[in-house]
Amino acid sequence: MSRYAHPAGPRHADVLPEDHPPAPPEDLYALDPRVWPGGAHRADGEIVLGGVAATELAREYGTPLFVLDEEDFRARAREFRESFSAVGADVYYAGKALLTKAVARWVQEEGLKLDVCSGGELAVALAAGFPAEDIGLHGNNKSESELARAVDAGVGRIIVDSFDEIDRLERIAADRGARPRVLVRVTTGVEAHTHEFVATAHDDQKFGLALSTGAAERAVRRLLDSDHIDLVGLHSHIGSQIFDTAGFEVAARRVAAFLARIHADTGATLSELDLGGGLGIAYTPADTPLAAKDIAQSLSAIVARECEAGGLPVPRLSVEPGRAVAGPAGVTLYTVGTVKDVEGIRTYVSVDGGMSDNIRTALYGAEYTCAPASRAGSAEPMLSRLVGKHCESGDIIVNDLHLPRDLRPGDLVAVAATGAYCHSMASNYNHLPRPAVVAVRGGSSRTLVRRETEEDLLRLDRG
Repeated sequence: MSRYAHPAGPRHADVLPEDHPPAPPEDLYALDPRVWPGGAHRADGEIVLGGVAATELAREYGTPLFVLDEEDFRARAREFRESFSAVGADVYYAGKALLTKAVARWVQEEGLKLDVCSGGELAVALAAGFPAEDIGLHGNNKSESELARAVDAGVGRIIVDSFDEIDRLERIAADRGARPRVLVRVTTGVEAHTHEFVATAHDDQKFGLALSTGAAERAVRRLLDSDHIDLVGLHSHIGSQIFDTAGFEVAARRVAAFLARIHADTGATLSELDLGGGLGIAYTPADTPLAAKDIAQSLSAIVARECEAGGLPVPRLSVEPGRAVAGPAGVTLYTVGTVKDVEGIRTYVSVDGGMSDNIRTALYGAEYTCAPASRAGSAEPMLSRLVGKHCESGDIIVNDLHLPRDLRPGDLVAVAATGAYCHSMASNYNHLPRPAVVAVRGGSSRTLVRRETEEDLLRLDRG
């Protein structure tokens, strides 16, 4: 007896409730190229990533394992750089999505700049030899030491987020005789979610300075009068996992009107405008992200149109994709440990990781695509829930999916599009060591970040 019944009864069973389970896919073993890294395929039934078989990766590095297709990452970075360079814009890779020293070098080699959000991310970038002048520093609560490190390193720009931060930065700049370049992060009242945008009370959040309250204008005026800080532009970020540019258009219109008002009142012309990131990717075949070229052309046209309407010179545009570069390049490999059938409802497939290596499902209800990784077969599909090993009922990786009925302990499964916000948000919940990050390319693999050990965890515990 299934619990998935229409609330109005059997007469309306053809009208499924919102939480109905998905229909089984036509092919349990298919790898949709919109979701999986470029070149991902099956050989002798198992998934091959960057020319390396899943079983070989699991055997050499263990599981859970973050696998990053280097060529896929680089190709997406190049696509963004070429698309935005064509319209005279800059691309800052958002390091919060995924940042290691190797990743920072890939970003530099592919011609992108880098956005960091903390002293730790800045330390990784500098350790990798990333040019400080091509780094931007974000964050809603930058400490004195973080700002001092950024100024001392000579980062190219700091995105200021509060009046307290302006106070700190002015003291630091005055003490050092420096003049850091800054952008003001502005909240425009636009919140974008995939295919829709809603102009709401989005000012009620921790980031930025609101246009609607006059805070943004007060910050701009103060910075224009500063003897120690060089105000060069504005920053606007409207959301995450965005699949169209409608929200950007509303935000750009409001920011352009603000730029025009600044110019009319003070005579100042700000030369840079950053429209942030949040560009979506395909986590499932139902997702429909825009191509980088289309995004670049659309955003540049929006900004040009709004500035022309306001009688302004067009500022230098920049964007900050992170997920859109790293997300599709990453796959997480897990080993199945327990297969537990809850009769009439679903089968719970427990793996050797969980919310410690992918918290997004628990936090945001994120959806993912998962496939058997170590073998293929002809078994019929079973409605499943992919869960982790943590002592938490919310420890879910994929809520509803179909896996082969003959799945058994020891099999490998792969979860696609985990390159962004999985390694970077990983934790040691239940004292699980965090997984390794491995890059694959051209049939070879190498460790970017080694797997943590219990010794690593105990080393920090002083007893």
